[in-house]
Amino acid sequence: MTRRMFVFDPPDRFVAGTIGLPGSRTFFLQARRAGQVVSVILEKVQVAVLAERLGVLLDELEARGITGPAASTGDGEPLEEPLNEAFRASTLTLGWDGDAERILVEARAGDEDDDEDEEGDDEEDEEEAGEAVIDLSSVEGLAGTPAGELLAAFEAADDDADGPDTLRVRLTADVARGFVNRAIEVVAAGRLPCPLCGQPLDPQGHICPRRNGHYVN
Repeated sequence: MTRRMFVFDPPDRFVAGTIGLPGSRTFFLQARRAGQVVSVILEKVQVAVLAERLGVLLDELEARGITGPAASTGDGEPLEEPLNEAFRASTLTLGWDGDAERILVEARAGDEDDDEDEEGDDEEDEEEAGEAVIDLSSVEGLAGTPAGELLAAFEAADDDADGPDTLRVRLTADVARGFVNRAIEVVAAGRLPCPLCGQPLDPQGHICPRRNGHYVN
């Protein structure tokens, strides 16, 4: 199937959000520009790591004087409807376009038979979570890296017409900071932890190992 490229440069809106109840939420990245809306499914751990890495990148850019302090604006609105899944993301990447002073975020599709995305299946360990995002911007050496080298990592993939479906956005620092703040809130809005064992509580409770297998709710 011919590859689909969804490019928002820049988007009018770029957010992470969910549908469903805590314990069975589905996570989305969603970009909008004018009348075009693209929604991509991804894992909770990917949202968390993307927010973390993007926050580190923003802090580093500000510390090096490459960008000014970001005056983020809040976005508490729900996801755009109708919510039609374009694809399921398996790879997320970050980059920095120094010429345009824009942050690049890219989500690429994976296998169609990936597991269902439910919050209950998102208990990934730290090592797996660290692999959810490949940071192309190389933050440690950002100041001395030519912008063309960073952009090439994104543009090279465009030559393959049979490559994976891709969502690509370019963000100002303000918009990126707003994305980070909302994403952190979205991830934290899931199931509350059990006061005894720390595992997520389902609405009906859960079998707690600290209570010898009895339900806690």
